[in-house]
Amino acid sequence: MNNQKPVIYQLLPRLFTNTTHNCVPNGTYARNGSGKLNDIDNDVIESIKELGVTHIWLTGVIEHAQKTDWSRHGIGRDNPHVVKGEAGSPYAIKDYYDIDPDLATDVEHRMEEFEALVARIHDQGMRVIIDFVPNHVARRYHSDAAPEGTSDLGADDDSTRAFDPQNNFYYIPRQLFAPSIDLGSGKETYTEFPAKATGNDCFSAFPSVNDWYETVKLNYGVDYSNGSRHFSPTPDTWQKMLSILLYWAEKGVDGFRCDMAFMVPVEFWDWAVTIVKERYPHIKFIAEIYDTGLYREFISRGHFDYLYDKVNLYDTLRGIQTSHCSAAQLTGCWQTVDGIGSHMLNFLENHDEQRFGSKFYAGDPAKVLPSLVVSSYMSTGPMMIYMGQELGEQAT
Repeated sequence: MNNQKPVIYQLLPRLFTNTTHNCVPNGTYARNGSGKLNDIDNDVIESIKELGVTHIWLTGVIEHAQKTDWSRHGIGRDNPHVVKGEAGSPYAIKDYYDIDPDLATDVEHRMEEFEALVARIHDQGMRVIIDFVPNHVARRYHSDAAPEGTSDLGADDDSTRAFDPQNNFYYIPRQLFAPSIDLGSGKETYTEFPAKATGNDCFSAFPSVNDWYETVKLNYGVDYSNGSRHFSPTPDTWQKMLSILLYWAEKGVDGFRCDMAFMVPVEFWDWAVTIVKERYPHIKFIAEIYDTGLYREFISRGHFDYLYDKVNLYDTLRGIQTSHCSAAQLTGCWQTVDGIGSHMLNFLENHDEQRFGSKFYAGDPAKVLPSLVVSSYMSTGPMMIYMGQELGEQAT
């Protein structure tokens, strides 16, 4: 496999093995159900392997904020007013050390079910990737599964200070969190005082409905009020996030797709990835990144193995398909990544983009061949397939 072009198959277990028929928009867990980790069995894994897949990216498996009440299993209930959708966002993590209970057949043994799935994938000769979400957490973060002696993010913060290098969060002192959404009434009211900065770099107590209001920005030692950087002594957030990476590496995870990696200082990646790779040399790091000007720095200094090439190749291919852009623009794509092409992860679909065959894109999955050839043969870097893409799924 070391000489094989990496082919990553992205799947959301919540959707991938959900057998509920006639799901309804905004339906509850009780109504719409959820796929289960146990249902990604050997037959399913073998069928994925037959596509030439080398890595399976299990998307959204870490416990995140949601509206389903799992308190009977000792899992803290989330305030529904700061959760987007019934299922919540898989990128609003509420416990970095636990598995989403919705995905478990037996909630009390959800971690064992995850570990068994990792073992099944390994037994088929493939590797496992999960998300690492370093930039933000759910509005109410609390780990009930962290190893003994691990303190929660924010537990030791001085919330009277807008910025402190050793705080895990950024604060808006003396301000009540007051976004432009309904925060409820009575016992259901969501209250946060002082307000914390929101995940999309919104340093205000008044995020809008279009901000990532369900998340809180993590503090890596950058004072955004003046741009100063405070990395010595090592910020507490760095230490806590490294511990999370090592925890999942010990569980047998082979790689991390790092959400919004460019919103975290490259100095952290230099430090953390180096330590992880010293202990687990085989582990791969994939950066979600949308600035071609940062590509080389995140490879050379951040030590990322692969980068999303969304704003370069993906956007160009989409423009050719949908906006009458000239295919001659592809020359600029390979020139932009000249010398680093082997680090580019190419794709035509993922959970953030519209389906190729949908009416919003090509309108017909049979038109995919030219784009697929270019995307998969442009370099020796990985190609990613999104679940159902191989079947021409149109998301109708």
